[in-house]
Amino acid sequence: MSNFCSWCNETLVKIIIVAILLLFIVFVIFVAGISGNFQVIDVNTGALSTKKIEWGINRGKNHEQPDLGSENLRIINEFDGLAMGNEDSKFIYLTFDNGYEAGYTEQILNVLKENNVKATFFITGQYLKTSENIVRRMIDEGHIVGNHTVNHKSMPGCDNETIKKEVMDLHQSVYEKFNYEMKYIRPPKGEYSEASIAYTNSLGYTTVMWSFAYDDWEENKQGRKDYAKSKIYDNLHNGEIMLLHATSKDNCEILDDVIKEIKSQGYEFKSLDEFVR
Repeated sequence: MSNFCSWCNETLVKIIIVAILLLFIVFVIFVAGISGNFQVIDVNTGALSTKKIEWGINRGKNHEQPDLGSENLRIINEFDGLAMGNEDSKFIYLTFDNGYEAGYTEQILNVLKENNVKATFFITGQYLKTSENIVRRMIDEGHIVGNHTVNHKSMPGCDNETIKKEVMDLHQSVYEKFNYEMKYIRPPKGEYSEASIAYTNSLGYTTVMWSFAYDDWEENKQGRKDYAKSKIYDNLHNGEIMLLHATSKDNCEILDDVIKEIKSQGYEFKSLDEFVR
């Protein structure tokens, strides 16, 4: 009997020792995993530049695609952003920036509806606050509503907590009002950094820049309809993301002619949801 008890005790001790060893191994693996994760996060964060970059375009000739700059394209492509589509497809992606309502957007929506064109409207918190019914109409008529942040702040100068508030407060407001999830963002003023784009990506957003724009936003530079048309027509190119400001009276008044002329030249308007890289 004593031999049996001794055997039991020895066996129990062995089981306890094996269990302790297994727990120790699991603990070591767990700690190593945590350390590895922190290391990756630190390395990735440290590698991203916070240097402010201003989006710029060198326009092409004879309807060739413009030069968006190698650094611009590297960063946009690295973070799966959109700036210009496939060079072999005669597609135009029409986008509007809506910082505030100047009285023209409803007419713009009328023209889009008459011509069966879907666009993307990047709105601010101020726009949502003052023009909720127009935003609702955009959504109801099948347009995309994009995020232009609450207060139109330059994101490279903001810390992550500020960026999150600027982006997600507007996101939440739009969702609560319309049950609509925004997914595209245009950085205010066209200013960004590697770090800011990476962070907005982590919030679930795709950054959208542009391959054509002109000086249409200034109120004291309206009344130049021929100039506006010339700028738009002369710079048409395959895969173009066209940026127009809905605050422009000229854009409102020429839009019907512009859409019809662009179509007559063999281009097709596409939604950003149909983007072809």
